[in-house]
Amino acid sequence: MQPPPDWPPVPGAFTPSPFPNPVLHALHGLARALLFPAYWALDQLLGCWAPLARPSCLQWLSVSLGAGGAFLLLVLVGLPLALPGLLLWLPLQAWRRPFCYQAPPQGWAPPAPWRPPAEPARCFSFLSANVCLLPDGLAHFSNLPHTQRRAEAVGAVLLAGLRPLRYGAMGCSSPGTGAPGGVLIATVPAGLDFVCLQEVFDLRAARRVVRRLAPNLGPVLYDVGTFGLQPGPHLKLLGSGLLLASRYPLLRAAFRSFPDARREDALASKGLLSAQAQVGILDGRRVVGFLHCTHLHAPSEDGPLRCKQLTALLDWAEQFEVESNHSDEIVAFSVLLGDLNFDNCSLHDALEQEHQLFSCFRDPCRLGTRQDQPWALGTVLSTSRLHHSVACSPEMLRRALEQEEGRHHYLAGLPHGGPRAKPWRGRRLDYITYRGEPGGLLSPEVEQVTFSTALAGLTDHLAVGLRLRVSMAS
Repeated sequence: MQPPPDWPPVPGAFTPSPFPNPVLHALHGLARALLFPAYWALDQLLGCWAPLARPSCLQWLSVSLGAGGAFLLLVLVGLPLALPGLLLWLPLQAWRRPFCYQAPPQGWAPPAPWRPPAEPARCFSFLSANVCLLPDGLAHFSNLPHTQRRAEAVGAVLLAGLRPLRYGAMGCSSPGTGAPGGVLIATVPAGLDFVCLQEVFDLRAARRVVRRLAPNLGPVLYDVGTFGLQPGPHLKLLGSGLLLASRYPLLRAAFRSFPDARREDALASKGLLSAQAQVGILDGRRVVGFLHCTHLHAPSEDGPLRCKQLTALLDWAEQFEVESNHSDEIVAFSVLLGDLNFDNCSLHDALEQEHQLFSCFRDPCRLGTRQDQPWALGTVLSTSRLHHSVACSPEMLRRALEQEEGRHHYLAGLPHGGPRAKPWRGRRLDYITYRGEPGGLLSPEVEQVTFSTALAGLTDHLAVGLRLRVSMAS
C-alpha cells in the first residue's frame, strides 16, 4: 500500500531569487541600483504632468516650471549611471525566472489537510483585487499618488481577511440551501485562502505587501513577468503586476507572457500566472487546486486583442493542468481570476462577452451574454471622485453603492460615454471564475460572492471574493 503523502508537502522547486546563482542575482541588484536615480526622477516628472494632479492652469504652470524642472535636471544627472545599468540589466533577463518566491517563515503551518470523506466538505475562499500600485508618477494618472504608503495600507487591510475560519462541515453551509448570492461588504472576507492582486507593478510596493502577507498567510509569488527585449519586438520595462499569495503549500508555478500588446500596455509583461496548490489528502493521493491569475489588455477599443489573449490563456491553463496533474492527484477546483478589462453587459464589449472562456469556466455573476445576476455589481470606481470623503471610507462607500444614486456617483461609466443601463450597476471588470474536473471525485459549488469596499481610498477597484464549497461528487 502506498504511504500517505507528507503534510505539509515538500514545496516545489522554488528559490527566493529568480536567478539560478548568486552572482547573477548580485549583478541584477547592481543594475537596478544604477538605474534607480534616473528611474525615480523620471517617475516624479511624469507625475507632474498627470491631468488630475493639476486642477487649475495656474497650479499646472507652477508645478511644471518648479518641480518639473527640478526632476528633469535629476533625470539628466542620473543618465550617466542609467546607461551602463541598462546595458547590464538587459542581458541578465535571459537568465531570470519569471517570478520571485517568498517562502513563509520558519514555524509557518498551513491549515490541516482536507481529508474527505471524514470531512465531507471544505470551503475555499478567494480574493481578487486591482490595487493600482504603479510607479508613483504613473499612479497620479489614476488619481492615486503615494504608492508606497498605499502599499503598506493595502497589506494591513488584507491582513484583516486572514482570520481563519473553522474548516470542515461547520465552516460551510449545508448543501441545497438555494442559489448562491452576492453581498456588498465593507471588510475583506474572513478566512482568505488565496489572494490574487493585479497592478502591483512597483517592486518596492510589492515588497511592502509581501512583508505583510508572507508571515501571516503563506508562500507568495511576486515581481511576475518576463522583462527586457521580447519577441515582437517589445521592450518590457514593467512586469505583469500580478501577485499571488496562498494559505496552502504551492507545488508548481509557471508564467506565460501575452505575445501581443499595444500602446501603453506594450511596456508591461501582462500574461497568465498559473499555480498548483495542495489542499488535502484522499486515499493516500494528493488533493490539489489550480489557480490562474491574469490581467488583460487595458485600452478599451482593443476587444479583438483581448479575445486573442483569452484564447491563449485558456490553452496555457489547460497545458499547465495537464503537465501538473498526475495519476496520484485529485483535482478539487480550477479557478481563473483577475481584471479582464471588459464587462458582461455593455454592447461595447460584445466580442469578449461571447468568448469560449464562459463555456470552460463558470462565472457565478453571469446569467448569460449581456445579462448579470441582479445582485452583481460594477467593480470600477470613478477616478475623479476617489478622494471624496465617502469614497475613502469603506463603510460609507458600501452604503452609497447600495443606492442607485450612489452607484451613479461613484461607479465609473463606459469609457467613451453612452447610455447607461437601468438600473445602473456599474462595469464589472474583475472576475473570479471556476470549474471542476469533468467526471472527477470532487465537485465545487459556489457558496457566496462578495464585493468589498475594504480598499476604499487605496485603489480604483472594488475587491471581489468567491467562496467555493468542495465536496465528494454524488
